[in-house]
Amino acid sequence: MKLRSLVSLAVALIAVFILCAGGLGGFLGGGTAAAGCIPVATSPGSSSPTMTAPVAGPTLWPAIGDWDSGQVGNAAAITITGARLGVPGRGWVIAVATAMQESTLRNLAGGDRDSVGLFQQRPSQGWGTPAQLQDPVYASEKFFGKLGAIDGWQTMPLTEAAQAVQISAYPDAYAKWEGPAAELVTAIAETAGLPTDGLAGCGAVGPWTQPVLAPVGSAFRSSDRPGHDGVDFSAPRGTVIRAASAGTVRTVRCNAVYADSGAEWGCHRDGDPIRTRGCGWYVDIDHAGGLLTRYCHMDKPPMVAVGQQVVVGQPIGVVGSTGHSSGPHLHYEVHQNGDASANGAIDPVPFMVAQGAPLGAPPV
Repeated sequence: MKLRSLVSLAVALIAVFILCAGGLGGFLGGGTAAAGCIPVATSPGSSSPTMTAPVAGPTLWPAIGDWDSGQVGNAAAITITGARLGVPGRGWVIAVATAMQESTLRNLAGGDRDSVGLFQQRPSQGWGTPAQLQDPVYASEKFFGKLGAIDGWQTMPLTEAAQAVQISAYPDAYAKWEGPAAELVTAIAETAGLPTDGLAGCGAVGPWTQPVLAPVGSAFRSSDRPGHDGVDFSAPRGTVIRAASAGTVRTVRCNAVYADSGAEWGCHRDGDPIRTRGCGWYVDIDHAGGLLTRYCHMDKPPMVAVGQQVVVGQPIGVVGSTGHSSGPHLHYEVHQNGDASANGAIDPVPFMVAQGAPLGAPPV
């Protein structure tokens, strides 16, 4: 049977499921971005997700982007299992990102110590037998069961939620897979007719979201800092910085020089409020309508590259203190008319209020 026929059959089966379940809102809670972030439904006395009617997908998946057919098929098994269990869409992205890190979406027969399968789960830790853990559906069910038992996982950064399940020796390693996982899961969900709400992250509010959830410090062009073309967020080093809206990365650069000579200071170390100038590691993103956002003083090279498409809420780097900086924080700017210079800068605070994503406040 051809792929198109298989997809049509899958969509038809899912449509019947939706009708029987009273619509996707019956188990995902509606059609807003928040729908992908609601708690997993659980039965009384159980921490495991509630089973819904079966969800089908093609038996052979095409390659998508950098992922071959086998890898996409494994990601689809995770995604469709999550949908069948009634897990919100955000959980599908967390699971696929975890498998990207643990196995590059390969169903491995072995790994570190007795680790097995897509998630490199260990039989000795009670996940199941080696044979069970090489069944993508079983392994996904075990992952989602543990994820659903974690209080507040829906609003955690992806890497924290994944780490809470996996207890990895490299707890921050999952963050870099959030963008690729969101893109792949979205493609799979669209092919299978599943909802795509909430896949980009629970912090997203409409088309804009806060780059970090932290208090706003230094203001835009205040009387004591008239050349300050953005606002500063007081956030700890390592805090994940997220794209405020979907767009295309324009600039990824280290900008840190000695104030007195203009010689390179570099971004391999923290900056200084007197001796250095520049944004440190920073990213510029172009958005629709000629808008541009800038994110400065990242701790290490950003997670994105020039020309890369990003989704709202996608991690792009972490808070640091490179460049002209007195301590860890995020300097955030908004520019209009595609003008990255000071002439294009506008006050981010009223702008973000108008977008429904007020800075320094939790998302609504």
